[in-house]
Amino acid sequence: MEKRQPQTSDFVVIKAMEQGVNVIGLTRGTDTRFHHSEKLDKGEVLIAQFTEHTSAIKVRGNAKILTHFGEVESDIKK
Repeated sequence: MEKRQPQTSDFVVIKAMEQGVNVIGLTRGTDTRFHHSEKLDKGEVLIAQFTEHTSAIKVRGNAKILTHFGEVESDIKK
């Protein structure tokens, strides 16, 4: 049996700028599905990683998102 190498994927840092920011992990494959979700309180920080199972991360609410590409803020839903 072949031993798997550790996955070294990109990380993102998500900081909630308001109460109730939702962070949702989406799967890879032919059918994209939700596989994990977190709700962050104002000021909380989540460090997430893209893996063999996670192909996308959706952020709903006002948050700062930091990646190795730079920083972006999600808009406040009105």
